[in-house]
This record gives sequence, C-alpha cells and structure tokens, in this order.
Amino acid sequence: MKRSGSSTFWVYLLLGMGATLMFFPVLWVVLSSFKGLEEIYRIPPTFFPKRWIFTNYTGALKQFPFLLYLWNSVFVTLTATALTLLINSMAAFALSKYHFPGRSSIFLVMLGTLMVPLQVIMLPVYLVIARLGMANTLWGIIIPPAATPTGVFILRQYMLTISDELIDAAKIDGARDFRIYAQIVLPLTAPALAVLTVFSIMWRWNDFLWPLIVINQEKFFTIQLALARFRGELVVDWHYVLAMTVMSILPITFVFAFLQRYLVQGIASTGLKG
Repeated sequence: MKRSGSSTFWVYLLLGMGATLMFFPVLWVVLSSFKGLEEIYRIPPTFFPKRWIFTNYTGALKQFPFLLYLWNSVFVTLTATALTLLINSMAAFALSKYHFPGRSSIFLVMLGTLMVPLQVIMLPVYLVIARLGMANTLWGIIIPPAATPTGVFILRQYMLTISDELIDAAKIDGARDFRIYAQIVLPLTAPALAVLTVFSIMWRWNDFLWPLIVINQEKFFTIQLALARFRGELVVDWHYVLAMTVMSILPITFVFAFLQRYLVQGIASTGLKG
C-alpha cells in the first residue's frame, strides 16, 4: 500500500524534529567546547561561539592526561566486550543446543536477575572483588559485568533458529562440541554477535557508577570517571570539561558509525525492537 505525499511529508517532518531534539544537546556541547569561559556563563547564552577558541583542547590536554584515561577506557571496553561475547555465547550455546534437566528453569532464573537493580548487588560484588585483590585495578571493572543476562538472552534466542539437523550432521562427521560451537554456531550467529558487540561497547565505555566504586587511584581512571574529577574545588573550568567531553565521545561515535550496518542487520535478524 502506497503512502500519499502528504502522509510521507508528515512522517519525515516528525522524524526530522525527533532527530533534531536528540542531536541538539550534542551539537550544543560541541559548539560550547570552542567558547571561552566567560561566553559559556553569559546570559542570554549564545549558540555559536563569537570567537572560536581552539586552545580549549590543547590547554585541557596539558592539564588532563587524556591519553592515559583513553587507554584505560579502550582496554576496559575491548577486554570486557571480548569476555562478554565469549562467556555469553558459550552460555547461550549450552542453553539452546544441550538438552538437560532444569535447562528452562536455569534460563528463567537468569532472566529473573534482570529485575534485580544493580545498586542492590554492588556492595556484595565489591566485597568479593576486594577479597580477590581486584579493587583499584582495571580487572575489577572488567570481570564482574562480563556475563550479562541480556547478552545470553539475545544469543540464545538466535541460536534456537539454527537447525539441530546441521549440528547432528557435524557430530556424525566427527566434530566435537567445541568445534561445532566455534566453527558452525558462532559464524551463523554473527548478526546477533554484532548487536551484542555494539551494546557491550556502549555499556562499558559509558559506565560510570561501577568504576567510581572500584577505582580510587587516578592512574586507573576511565574517561568517564576522570571527567567527573576534572574540576577545581571552587570553580569548574567548563571550557576544558566540554572539550574533553567531545574528545571522549569521538571514539564511540566512530565505532557506532562503523558497526551501524551490522547493528541494523543484526536487529532485523534477531527481531529485537527498541
């Protein structure tokens, strides 16, 4: 059924307004990062900088060990994402292709953990990692949230669509379970893995509360944690904060732009809806 020209116009108009409202705060931050401190505090505020100050970035880099925090965030994000994909895919493979007593119950209990607020388990989890000597380390940020019920759910539901006859044929040919998992199931699950990869990267990169609890030493700060500490006792240098904020969102923006095609394909294949 074809839409009329008027209907299409209103659809695009509403979508354009929604995109503008969502993108406006980001644009405001980017433009404000080139303003001087006086112009940022000016009332009424200005949208475009009257004078573009590029030294906000160079000045912030002199006071702010950005490369150290960038490395910490990249290491945490990539390592945590790799562990998330490995652990969640193995759990999903077991829950989708192995038939054992209590399989459905285990899956339901795992999904039930989604209803438990993160704040409820933070203290017990912190006590565990402190006992294990992982407090004030990047591994203390990486390991606890590596296995996620959301990731297991996404991958399991997709693996259920893989034909059991294909796996049985591989077993007849002499393939063992790990080979079936690594060489058959994982390649076929690539769209769902792409979705989980994007989600995991965004979760880890933007995580603030858990690193705030685990990390006290500045040399282990991630970008998000460092931005919160990048302020004076009495005055906040917002021109520097905004400049570093823009630099902190650039990597995740490039990653999302690169993986956007795979994300759309994965969501279409897995049937996920926002």
